[in-house]
Order: sequence, then C-alpha cells, then structure tokens
Amino acid sequence: MSEFFDEVLLDALLDVVKLLPFLFITFLIMEYIEHKSSRITAKIVRASGSWGPVLGAAAGIVPQCGFSASASNLYSQRLITVGTLIAVYLSTSDEMIPIFLSEGASIPMLLKVLACKFLFGIIFGFIADKLLRRFLVRDSKVHITEMCADDHCECDDHSVFYAALIHTLKTAVYILVFTIAFNAILHFIGEEALKNVIIGRPIIGSLITGIVGLIPNCAASIIITELAIEGVITTGAMLSGLLVGAGVGLLVLFRANKEHPRDNLIIVAMLYASGAIVGVLFDLLNISF
Repeated sequence: MSEFFDEVLLDALLDVVKLLPFLFITFLIMEYIEHKSSRITAKIVRASGSWGPVLGAAAGIVPQCGFSASASNLYSQRLITVGTLIAVYLSTSDEMIPIFLSEGASIPMLLKVLACKFLFGIIFGFIADKLLRRFLVRDSKVHITEMCADDHCECDDHSVFYAALIHTLKTAVYILVFTIAFNAILHFIGEEALKNVIIGRPIIGSLITGIVGLIPNCAASIIITELAIEGVITTGAMLSGLLVGAGVGLLVLFRANKEHPRDNLIIVAMLYASGAIVGVLFDLLNISF
C-alpha cells in the first residue's frame, strides 16, 4: 500500500504541484488580455505567426514540462499558432535532461538530442503552420469568458487574480485525476512490461516509442531515456519517443480546447507523425549518437 501511495498518488501530486506556477501565470496573462484590449491579442498572434515556431522550440527545450501546458492554454485562446504549439511540444524536455545527467550519459549525446528536438521543433512547427491552418478553427477571438462560465469563477465580479486562480485549480484537478490513472496503470502493468514492448525493434520500435511518448506522463520519457542510455533501443526510437513526449501539454489541450475535439486529434496526429518520421528516418539511415 505504501508503494502504491509513493508511485501513484505522491508522484502525481508532485507533478501537478510543479505545474501550478506555469498554469497560474498563463491564465493571468489570458485574463489580462481579455480585460485589456483585442489589439494586444492581434499583436501576439502576428508575432507568433512570424517567428512562433522558433520561439516555441526555444521555450520548450528548457528542462520542464510547464511550457507545454502553458502553450496548450495559449493555443486554445488562439494567442499562438498551431505551429508554435507543435514546436513547443516537440522540443519539450520533460524529465529527459535530469535522467541523462543522473545516469552519467555523455554530454555530447545529450546536446545532440537537445539540438534535434530544437531543430525538428522548428521544422515541423513551420510545416504545421502551413499544412494545418486550412483544417483547424482559426478564430483569433479570445474566449476566456467561455472558460469563466464553465468554471463558474464569476470573473466580472472578481479580480483577474481570482479568476486565474480558479482556472488554475480546476485545470490542476483535471490533470491530477488523469495522472493518477496513468500512474496506476503503469504501477500494475509494470515498467518492465512496457520496456519489453519497445526493445529490439528497429523502425517498428520508432513507431511504438512514438505511441508511448504520447502518454501525458513523465514516466514515458523516463523509460525511453533509460532504454536509450542502456543502448537497448535505436537512436531513432529514442528520438521518436522523446520528440512526441509533450508532458501534460496534451491533457491541458483537450481540456482547454474542448470545443474543438477534431482539432485536438489533428494536432495529436501531427505530433505523432513528426516524431515517427524522424525516428524512422534515423533508423533507415542507421544514424546513432
């Protein structure tokens, strides 16, 4: 029982606590923009469209998963483009860097992985902006008031700080419930069973790790990173899983952008395709770090 508490409940709670500052600051910005002026929104959208994927890839590479959650919220309000969102997702490092360092992996290998995440984040970010815009809802109007109505925070009667706090807590509870569920599944199935699915399968392994990377839980990136350090999966399989791994960003996207579930599925498909293409390409070319 103690092991279940530590591995499932406590880990989930700690993951959510680390996200709270990012969520609160993001909602605070969104509330401010809603109460200030639509001209600010237009400026942000224009800046995001021009250099968004570059800025998104640079922000995502910082070793935490908070930016992916923030980017999901900002995209749901159309304050950043879908390409910027994809760039953040692909470059998000999550638990990768701490695992690389703690396991004594070579610094050159770590830098190569980070360079790939940054570079492919930019490339597929610009591709997403060009390719997906015709398929996604492009309304740039901020809909924070609709979120206020859903969360019953009575934004008009309270300060932006109060409204941002309510949105943060509601989102945190949503993430906590799903994280506990994923941790429980992993606890009962076991990491070894998940590892055995991935090991020793070039090309197919890259497709599988891409699916594992979609799990919105830091455990996925930890397992993939450990397998890569141990040399039991290919560089392609490692990159596929680590590129796709966006932390809890996808969870936040499905909550914040719930009015457009089709768009969310298209974004997930683009994210998976990006990671899988890179992974399979590295396998075919036999590139290793």
